Amino acid sequence: MNDRLLREQLLSLLRSQNAHMSFDEAVADFPMDQINTRIPNGSYTPWHILEHLRLTQRDILVFMTDPAYKEPSWPDDYWPAKDATATPAEWEQTISGFRADLAELERLVQDERFDLEQAVPWGSGQTHVREFMLVADHNAYHVGEFGVLRQVMQTWPADHTE
Repeated sequence: MNDRLLREQLLSLLRSQNAHMSFDEAVADFPMDQINTRIPNGSYTPWHILEHLRLTQRDILVFMTDPAYKEPSWPDDYWPAKDATATPAEWEQTISGFRADLAELERLVQDERFDLEQAVPWGSGQTHVREFMLVADHNAYHVGEFGVLRQVMQTWPADHTE
């Protein structure tokens, strides 16, 4: 089966090359003195959102690739504790971890031996293509939320254009 077009579309979704801001655009030049600031009328910080993105993307990657997968507990294992804070080094670890897992997801999409239509053997009917789309959808939602958060917090650089 030739699924080259599907693989290209999945890569485009994962890389936010369509109608969405990319992860890298969203986090660029974020002021370190604001990473632990609670958003107005909210209960989380910019780092909480990014760490949630990393944790969730990591979970889906592990779900697709590890036969010993154990489902994490919702919501505790998908979000940092409400009172958790990050150092600038931990902020960078969150970003680099997200990027590394995204690169691995992209590698899997590009691997023609990785059957996109196959159900995850230890799952309950989820296919690989469904999981890639879930990651892209979840990432797009929260990256967009992060972009709005930056607007509200006024943390975009002065030269940022909408």
